[in-house]
Amino acid sequence: MKHQAFNPYLPEGEYFPDGEPHVFGDRLYIYASHDRYGSSRYCPGDYYVWSAPLDDPSDWTVRGVAYPRKGKHNPFGAHCMWAPDCARGVDGRYYFYFSYNFVNEICVLVSDAPDGPFVFYGYVAYPDGTHYGKGKEDIMCFDPAIFVDDDGEVYLYSGYSANEDLRKMLRTTRGIRNCDGTGGQVVHLERDMKTVRGRPQMLIPGYKNSAGTGFEGHEMYEASSMRKIGEKYYFIYSSRLSHELAYAVSDRPDGGFRYGGTIVSNGDIGYRGRKEEDALNYWGNNHGSLVGVGDKWYVFYHRQTSKTEQCRQGCAEEIEILPDGSIPMTEMTSCGLNGGPLRGEGTYPAYIACNLKSTAGAVKCAYGPFSKHKYSAHPSVEEYERSKQCIRNLQSGSVAGFKYFDLLGPTHVRITTRGAGGRVAVSTALSGTPLGYIALDASKDWRDASARIALPAGKHALFFTFETAGKTDFLRFTLTPERDA
Repeated sequence: MKHQAFNPYLPEGEYFPDGEPHVFGDRLYIYASHDRYGSSRYCPGDYYVWSAPLDDPSDWTVRGVAYPRKGKHNPFGAHCMWAPDCARGVDGRYYFYFSYNFVNEICVLVSDAPDGPFVFYGYVAYPDGTHYGKGKEDIMCFDPAIFVDDDGEVYLYSGYSANEDLRKMLRTTRGIRNCDGTGGQVVHLERDMKTVRGRPQMLIPGYKNSAGTGFEGHEMYEASSMRKIGEKYYFIYSSRLSHELAYAVSDRPDGGFRYGGTIVSNGDIGYRGRKEEDALNYWGNNHGSLVGVGDKWYVFYHRQTSKTEQCRQGCAEEIEILPDGSIPMTEMTSCGLNGGPLRGEGTYPAYIACNLKSTAGAVKCAYGPFSKHKYSAHPSVEEYERSKQCIRNLQSGSVAGFKYFDLLGPTHVRITTRGAGGRVAVSTALSGTPLGYIALDASKDWRDASARIALPAGKHALFFTFETAGKTDFLRFTLTPERDA
C-alpha cells in the first residue's frame, strides 16, 4: 500500500453510509448513500461510486457524480436517494438499484462502467407493468439488494420491518400498508434485470413472526444484502436492534435461511457480551455487507458522527469465516483495511477514534439531534472547518480510544488540542492504569502538548482519558518512539 488505511476508509470529511462493496476487475467499488454534514435528512446527496485498487485499499478515488438526485424522475429533487446496490448483468453491463426514500418502488439504472455515469433504465415491475411494491403480496420496497448467481439467475431482495410506531406513521402519512414487521422478501427477476418472474417469497422473519425460527431478538429490520461464499448463500441485514449487521445462511438464494449471528455492531454492543449501557461508541442504524479481497474477507458498515444518524461514514473490518461457515463477531477498530495494526510511530488524526464515550457512556443517536439525551454531556466527531474533522466537547472523564498499534516501547506522545486546561491520561486498556500523563494548558487555538509515555512494545490499543476543567477539542496525536527522539 502507498499509505496506511484508516477507518473511516474514505477521505476525511466524506459521508457515504450504507456501503455495498463489490469487486469488479482489479478494483473494489463501494455503492453507497450520500449524507451531508449538518443535514437533518438521510442521504440528501447525489450518488458517487468510490473505488480503490485491490492491492491498495488506502487509495480511494471517485470519477464524479454517478447519478444526480435532481433529474427527470425527481425534477425538484424533493426525494432523497436511499441505500443502493449494483450488480453486473449477464450482458456485461452494470445495473444499479435504489428507492427514492419512502416512494414504494425500485428504480433501476444502467451503465457500461461499474462507476457510471448511470442512466435511468426503468422500474422493477411485473409483466403487466405493475411496479413491484404496488402488488398485494409485495412488502415495502426498501434498501434493495441485487444478486446475480453463477448460473445467471437474478434475485432482488428488499424489505422494511418497521416497529409499530413507524408502521402507523407510514400508513398514515405515506399510505404504505405493507411494512408490518413480517420480514424480508425476495423476487426472481428475468435477465433483463427488471421484470419480476413468478411471485415474491418471504426470506427471513420480522419481529411479528419470528417465534420458533431461531431469529428471535435479531429479526429482519432493513438493509438487505446477499453474498455467495463457496456453496453457501449469506443474507446480511440490519436486525431489529438497528446497530448490528447480522447474517443468515442457506444452501439456496431464495429460501431456507437459518440465523447465523452478528457480524459487527457500530457500538461494539454484543461483542464479548457487552450491553447497550456499555457501548463503546455513539451508535445508531447500520448497513453494509461482505466482500472478499484476495484471501481475506471484510465487513463494510458505517458509524455515526455529529450525534445524529444523518452524518454517517463508512468503515470496514477484517473478518474470519470459519471452516463450518460461521462468522465470529468482530469489533470496531481504527485500522480496518490496513491488514494489521497501525505503525507505532507517526501522526494520526483524532477522528479515526473507534471508541468514544463520556463519563455517562455512549448513547444511541436518534433521528436528527439526540432527542432523549443532552448534547452537553457528550463528545462527538465534528467538523471544525469544511471537511476537516476533530473530536469536540471532550470533558473530564471522556475517553477517545484507538485500536490497534504496533507499539515500539517508550514513546514521546504529542497531542494537539484546544480548549480547557488539565491533563490527559494515556493507557493501553479501557479504564486501565495510566502509563503517563500529558499536561494541557488552556488555549482558544490549537496547541501541542507532549510527554514521554512508557508504552509497551507489541500490538496494543491507545486510550486518551481527559481530565480537564471544561470542554476540550482533540485534533491529532503523534507517536515518536524513544529510539527516534
